[in-house]
Amino acid sequence: MSTLGPDRSPSYVRRVALSSYLGTTIEYYDFLLYGTAAALVFNRVFFSNLSPVVGTLVALATLAAGYAARFVGAIVFGHFGDRFGRKNVMVATMVTMGITSGAIGLLPTYDRIGAAAPLLLVMLRLVQGFAVGGEYGGAVLMVSEHASTEKRGLASSSAAMGAPTGSVLATGAMLWVASLPEDQMLSWGWRVPFLCSFGLLALGMYFRARISESPVFEDNRSATKAPAQGTPILALTRSEPATLLKSILFQIGPYCGMGVFAIFFLSYTPTIGHSRSAALTAVLLGTLSSIVMTPVYAALSDKIGRRPVIIAGITATAVLAFPIFHLVNTGSTATMVITVSLYIGFVMTSVNGVAPVMLTELFPTEVRYTAVSTSYQLAQTIGSGFSPLIATTLLAAAGGGTNTWPIALFLVVISVASAWAALSLPERSGRDLDAVRAPRPAATSNRTVATAVDHSRG
Repeated sequence: MSTLGPDRSPSYVRRVALSSYLGTTIEYYDFLLYGTAAALVFNRVFFSNLSPVVGTLVALATLAAGYAARFVGAIVFGHFGDRFGRKNVMVATMVTMGITSGAIGLLPTYDRIGAAAPLLLVMLRLVQGFAVGGEYGGAVLMVSEHASTEKRGLASSSAAMGAPTGSVLATGAMLWVASLPEDQMLSWGWRVPFLCSFGLLALGMYFRARISESPVFEDNRSATKAPAQGTPILALTRSEPATLLKSILFQIGPYCGMGVFAIFFLSYTPTIGHSRSAALTAVLLGTLSSIVMTPVYAALSDKIGRRPVIIAGITATAVLAFPIFHLVNTGSTATMVITVSLYIGFVMTSVNGVAPVMLTELFPTEVRYTAVSTSYQLAQTIGSGFSPLIATTLLAAAGGGTNTWPIALFLVVISVASAWAALSLPERSGRDLDAVRAPRPAATSNRTVATAVDHSRG
């Protein structure tokens, strides 16, 4: 579309972008806050009947449960977002996340109500993950589908910036909690960051209530006269299976890099002489750099295309995997901090900042919410979720110490696979989103998505 309506004016797109940024910031603040609290205090206030080691393991197991719920949330919220609109689903995910996180801050501990306390905690964690599964895709779509074609990448980067911003806020909040005297931290201090979620929810709702439904979704619904029937996830897997699989694969490599260099490193670096605080500093500096570099890479993708930026980032992970481990293993803390922070801020971000808009351009409007949400959440779970465990296993198999070559080799192999997937996907940075309706030209037939939906019912 060359002419911008009132819902696509630059000032209005900025408002939508701010809403998406705040939404993903709040969602990831709430979700990641739990991870730090699980390792720091939950083993002592919700699992105090267990030994310290077992209590920590159980607390971290509840952390993993939230990741499993994210994929379910992506399918469920994606269904409603594709059938009935993006805005209402985004409001629902934000309200669910804010109330759930605030409620964690109000939970009585094991000493007060016994086994009911950890049970309630697990239930709230599952709801947290369920809500996050639907938020990110909706936030990306709302701003992408409002923005002009020429600046879609830059506009959509606002949603991508929310994840590292939420991570920084959550880390800062729990650093404050950890600085309190132990009795205060365990009695009331840990609750404060969770209770702040109520205030963040009010702020986010103020901006989210002031935006309208996606014009691309509205145009598509008007053209089809009625909401599509059937299940979007089934229509997606039948009409776009190759594109869906490749969209997952091209993200897995970079997220494995994130899992290794931003998560595994926190436990690995102290074993070779670096302090845990130095490792945390490296990740924090890299995350701060990521906030700044996300719109830079996204704007670059508006100029030269999505694939060149993404493939460059994936290739850099493959090329730098061995050198990064070598530099970290030299024993110099300054070298470790600089190396890891530069990788997170300048290499990983080139993919994380552009992948969301590329995903929106790959799929038709009828299944776009489901496609973006499920591919992102599944790639995150496989990449970031499993790569720290894989890295730990490979290190142990190699004899421990600084024998990290199997981990570097693993990153090279998975990055090559991801680069192939990215290279084989189409470049659509210059196309209107409302023109992306049929399966790709490489498909074996001329079926439309509508036909696939009809077949899914039969």
